[in-house]
Amino acid sequence: MNLEAILAHTFPENDASYTFKDTILYALGTGFGAEPLDAHHLRFLYEDGLLASPTMANVLGHPGFWAKEARFGIDWRKLLHAEHRLTLHAPLPPEGHIKARHDILGIRDKGEAGGAMMHQRKTVTDAQTGAPIASVITTLMLRGDGGCGNWGEAPPELEKLPESPPDSVVEIQTPEIMPLIYRLSGDLNPLHIDPAVATHAGFPRPISHGLGTMGLACYAMLKTYCGFDPAKLKSISLRFSRPVLPGDLIAFEFWRAEPGLIRFRATVPARNLTVLDRGTAEITP
Repeated sequence: MNLEAILAHTFPENDASYTFKDTILYALGTGFGAEPLDAHHLRFLYEDGLLASPTMANVLGHPGFWAKEARFGIDWRKLLHAEHRLTLHAPLPPEGHIKARHDILGIRDKGEAGGAMMHQRKTVTDAQTGAPIASVITTLMLRGDGGCGNWGEAPPELEKLPESPPDSVVEIQTPEIMPLIYRLSGDLNPLHIDPAVATHAGFPRPISHGLGTMGLACYAMLKTYCGFDPAKLKSISLRFSRPVLPGDLIAFEFWRAEPGLIRFRATVPARNLTVLDRGTAEITP
């Protein structure tokens, strides 16, 4: 990895507009199409009175797959999304014009065998008013780029979950076509569609997008604790602990830690794996 080139890189400001079609496409890729006759689902799928899922802020103003550029020297085929933090400053409109600014917050070296963690920051604002909409910190695991050294800041470590049984469990059957739909919202990493790239990265087949699974967690959270009201979700953070395969049945486990605070994780019971861990969501009680 060419650390100097990465730190010298200036991300262009993304000026982007999105329409009701983009909002509906994102909803279809994150679970809202599972019950197309349900009135709550239709609020996210039908342009008449449309609502936007809060985690759609993750894909707005996406910087593209910049890590694939040769000048950065990143082994992009071994890149994985490790953690993600999203804070909403205002409800996301179903259509809009936004500006997104990106920078590298910091890098933490895990050694030549352990890879490196890169923390990338994004701020989303309304293009007309400048009002803040969302703040995002994306943590990437660069499995082939350890030994680069540390730089900059790192977000606080995500807290471990309670050891008690969860207060509620929501199961969602993911369709095999899910990553093919979700990638149209902006994440075109070939790891999620190209079998050859997946094999090189050590997976039996293309895997689902981590942020797609996070979108499913948001759907399950809205369904269970928010009455499908997206304005009630204030923030959500989590660790991507294992890859999800298209077609997996995912069990979302929730703990009510205190009023307005939900802890959660997601498992794939058929493979006895935890795929999302150390999740925390702040909601309006």
